[in-house]
Amino acid sequence: MNGVAAPGRSAAPVALAWFGCWLVAGASWAVTVLGALSIGVFVLPVAIALTVLLATRRTSSIGLPGIISGAGFPLLYVAYLNRGGPGNVCTTFASGGSCAQEWSPWPWLGIGMVLVATGVVAFAIMALRPGIESRKKPD
Repeated sequence: MNGVAAPGRSAAPVALAWFGCWLVAGASWAVTVLGALSIGVFVLPVAIALTVLLATRRTSSIGLPGIISGAGFPLLYVAYLNRGGPGNVCTTFASGGSCAQEWSPWPWLGIGMVLVATGVVAFAIMALRPGIESRKKPD
């Protein structure tokens, strides 16, 4: 796959695929930062490898806004995990119960949604520019 649509075919599926690839790269960078003292060290090589791999592909730049959207998804997950917060959240079950201190999910949700929406809008603007079907870097 060279990243350019065949003549007469739409470039949208190719552009969406690149967007998805960059989205995964952005999510891996966000996980690296959010989990810097735990899992982030193990995700860092994956983030670097994905970024280098995608940056060396000639036509992958059409999906570059995916890195912005990808950075928002781990933040949305943190918001989901803290959905009972802020404060002390207790759960009970048959053999006892437990309490945990949770953060407010609203800042995580807001920033995550802004990042995802910004990436999608930037991608839509780039993809709707005239000539996307014929866009090809010179050899």
